[in-house]
Amino acid sequence: MPPRQLKLHHHPAATPSARPPLLFVHGAYTNASGWQLNFIPYFNARGYDCFALDLSGHGDSEGRDVLDSLGLADYADDLARTVAELPAEPVLIGHSMGTVVVQRYLANAHAAGVALLAPVPPTGTGGSASRLALVQPDFFRELPKVIGGRPDEHSLRVMAEVYFSPDMPHRDVLQFMPMIQAESEHAVAEMVALPFMPAGRRPDIPALVMGGGEDAVFPASMLFFTALPWKARQVVIPRAGHMLMLDPQWPQAAAALGDWLDTLPDA
Repeated sequence: MPPRQLKLHHHPAATPSARPPLLFVHGAYTNASGWQLNFIPYFNARGYDCFALDLSGHGDSEGRDVLDSLGLADYADDLARTVAELPAEPVLIGHSMGTVVVQRYLANAHAAGVALLAPVPPTGTGGSASRLALVQPDFFRELPKVIGGRPDEHSLRVMAEVYFSPDMPHRDVLQFMPMIQAESEHAVAEMVALPFMPAGRRPDIPALVMGGGEDAVFPASMLFFTALPWKARQVVIPRAGHMLMLDPQWPQAAAALGDWLDTLPDA
């Protein structure tokens, strides 16, 4: 079977520089568009060449017809193929499921640095799913409506409470709902089983772990367990939810990421 055609969105820096390129990897149930509204224009202005990948079966990449058969290894292979095409070794920036993809790739590769935003904890997603079932039991019933493009007011309220900051305006929740799409059942199951999967090696590279103080999916209290093996700088953005790049607190998240990036050597 020929390799799936992948869509890599390239956004050049406002002014060319020697800084390493940034490669953004999205999370589950979404695509690269989540990076393009706030984060990419911000980092373009700071002199960074930015790339955002649609993983197989997501966004404009091929694979929708076989989505449920795709796993984390397939997504890591997408990332490997993409990095091979870049002009220089990138800083990898993953969000949620994207942090697992990035770490799977780095088990056999290297990067100029790695930033893990709202990361899936090493204990996997089972605890998060159980907690959501208790505190927001409607989430798993409403998610299929949103994926199918049929959200109602209750769906929007539930999604906002789970994914976004308490400060998120209702109009912005409406704007972001089209970014949500189906996810691979295989990849979702693998994230539940994450504690039973080999972690692999971790290259000795600069690392940042960042989360939102109001993240209802992966609470900020779990960041320590991701940061420890990477010897990473750990940052918590007050009042931010799971979608750090879209929340009203995105400028604080982008500034914290940018300040860390500015400590890295040029490409």
